[in-house]
Amino acid sequence: MTTTAYHIDTQRSIDALNALLRGELAAVETYEQAIAKFDTEAPRDLAECLRSHQHRVQQLTVRIYDLGGKPAEGSGLWGAFAMLIEGGAKVFGRKTALAALEEGEDHGLAEYRDRSDDLDFESRRLIEAELLPEQLKTHDAVRNLCRACA
Repeated sequence: MTTTAYHIDTQRSIDALNALLRGELAAVETYEQAIAKFDTEAPRDLAECLRSHQHRVQQLTVRIYDLGGKPAEGSGLWGAFAMLIEGGAKVFGRKTALAALEEGEDHGLAEYRDRSDDLDFESRRLIEAELLPEQLKTHDAVRNLCRACA
């Protein structure tokens, strides 16, 4: 393999990992807002989901550094959208806040699945073995909270 091909593959992985990182940063921001909406009555599952997303931020950041990349520092456009949705949810209530979280979890799940082909072997292994299963857990937890609120 040539150095150029390696660089392109590595850069492609870094770009994909940074896209996932921005999504995770947006998730952390959105969960923090949602938990604040619930005050002291926030379901325990929301705090667990927040911790899971924070842990994924750390794992993605480390992997990007391992590849020689610079991790994204903010959530970017997805974060702005998530903040807008969650801001509206704060006005309309807890059920809407949970629906916004569920929408974010749906988006995150799709992102993890869609970005897989853009990753190097080790990054793909990290996603498939650790991050995607965690995404499925938080997705299911929020979906169940939404159903319980319906």
